[in-house]
This record gives sequence, structure tokens and C-alpha cells, in this order.
Amino acid sequence: MSRERVISSTPISELEESVNFALRPVHLQEFIGQRETIAKLKISLAAAHQRDEPLEHILLHGPPGLGKTTLAHIIANEMKSRLVATSGPALTRPGDLLGILTSLKRGDVLFIDEIHRLGVAVEEFIYPAMEDYKVDFVIDKGAFAKTINIPLQIFTLVGATTRAGLLSAPLRNRFGIQYHIDFYPVEDIKEVIKRAVVRLTGSSEPIEDGVLDEIAKRSRGTPRIANRLLRRVRDYCQVKGTGKFTLNETIQAIELEGIDECGLDVLDRKFLRIIIENYHGGPVGIEAIAATLNEEVNTLEEMIEPFLLKAGFIERTRVGRKASMKSYKHLAVEPLCGQVTLLENR
Repeated sequence: MSRERVISSTPISELEESVNFALRPVHLQEFIGQRETIAKLKISLAAAHQRDEPLEHILLHGPPGLGKTTLAHIIANEMKSRLVATSGPALTRPGDLLGILTSLKRGDVLFIDEIHRLGVAVEEFIYPAMEDYKVDFVIDKGAFAKTINIPLQIFTLVGATTRAGLLSAPLRNRFGIQYHIDFYPVEDIKEVIKRAVVRLTGSSEPIEDGVLDEIAKRSRGTPRIANRLLRRVRDYCQVKGTGKFTLNETIQAIELEGIDECGLDVLDRKFLRIIIENYHGGPVGIEAIAATLNEEVNTLEEMIEPFLLKAGFIERTRVGRKASMKSYKHLAVEPLCGQVTLLENR
């Protein structure tokens, strides 16, 4: 299975991330969507400014591609402070984190992406840093071991994770503010695309009716995917058309990528067809589906299933995965006689 799926919510390359960075909002008032989270964050930021204190530690959790990293940069900008970014997998030893912590100045924002992947030793090392703004570093071993207490400047830790359930309770409880970032409705995605068009083309000319809708409804509620599709459409219109975004060329560009009107690609549809045709609609274990697709279970659980579950194409039960009536209708497949009653009673 190709990992470079157009509708993947994870970054495809560093080059893509650099392009996305240029499209990101810089200030909170420019951020589109997540209204409840933004409203609460505005209050927290305003209160911190009034007290002239750094913000509390913040945990941002939710699916990839929804703006957690963007919010971390915005928080640093709003606090007029420096952002130091790293990731859980990059911090393998307490010493890796020590150098970062001791270099922080008062009010700095430390952003740790994929914080659920911190090792146990590093996680326990960060506890006193978050609570008491100090760390205990042990040098030498055995009878010569010494503990050095190192004070730190007051800072704000912003942690981001796509799997909040993997965070240990002690670490999770040390975040004073916790926000869940959810998928975006189509109207918000349209606003994201509209702003991106201006930044990509440098033109504020109105776009042909329907273009924003076609891209937005196939973006799976994820700004990263919307921006990626927009770039594909831009390239297609430039090569096959006049360079302007038209509805006809937009549809052709997206269909060329194999993405249908619900945002499903070839792999998503193949996943659903295996459940329906090979296993009579389910229930079927994810291991069986993975074996049929010749794929790893983790790949299916992390790359394919989340959106299919969110959109209601499949159901996950204790005995396995089931295809919903929505899947049958979308694929234009008639349920078997014995399945109709079962599907209607769900």
C-alpha cells in the first residue's frame, strides 16, 4: 500500500510541510474553525497577559492534520515569546531534554509533538520541570553518584498527540489546559481553502461557483488534505486549462487522483469491498482484513479506519468490523437477503 496517499492526514514530505507552513495563520484571529477551543484559548491568553504570567501547560489532542502545530505557533506569537519545537521520538534520553529546558527563557513555549511517544525515563524527568520548574540531573554512578538540582525559567509546555489514550495519567494530569481538536465541517474547510487560494496565487479574484465545495467535501474535514488537493487542482488547471480554477477542471483533477465525492480513495473503497464481498458485510476481524489486503494491522487502524468510522462507513464492534448501509449505497452494492434486516436493525 502506498504511503503517499493524497488523502492521508499525515505529512507526505518535508517540502510539503514547508509549503503548508507558509499557508498557516499567524494570529488567533486568523484561525478558522474549532470555535469553542479558540474562544477558551482567547480567555486563557488574555488572563495570562493581564497577570503578566506565562500560560499554563497545554495539551492538544486529536487526529493529524487539524492544526495542533499551527496552534502551538499561534500561542507563542500571541504571548510574544519564542517557540522551541521538538518531538517525542527525538527525545530518547533525559540529557536530550535537559539541554532544551536549560536554554529556555521566561515565557518561552516548548512544543513537543507526538508527546505520547516519550520514553518513560524522559517522561519522569519532565514532571518536576512542569510542576516546580526545576530538574534533578544525576551524574556518575554507584557510590559516586550525585544529584544536581537545576532551576529553570518559567515556561509553557504545549504537547500535541494524535493518541491521547496512550498518555500516562501522571503526564496528562500535569497539563492545566486540555483541548480536543476535531474534524472541520465543510463550511470551515471552504474558508481554509479560500484563504489558501489567495496565498498560493496572490490573487483575490472570486473563484467559479462550486470549486470550493468540490474540494471541501472531498477533504475529509482536514485542512492539510484540503491544501494538498488545492495544490493538485492548481497544477492541473495550470497545465490543462487557463490557469484559473474552474469547476470542470477541479472535478477532473480530483477524479484523476481517484478520490470520490465522499473523500474516499481506491484503498478506502477496497477496504470496504473486502468487508462486503469477501466477508458478507462482517463482522470480520481487522487481522483478517489485513491479511486479505496484504497489509499491517497498524496501517489499517491508523491510516484507513479513522475516517471510515467517523463518516459512518463501518462500525467497530467486539467481534470485528461491519460495513454500514452507507457503504452499500456508496459502492452501489445490494445487500444479500439475510443482511437487509440486520442492517436495518442496527
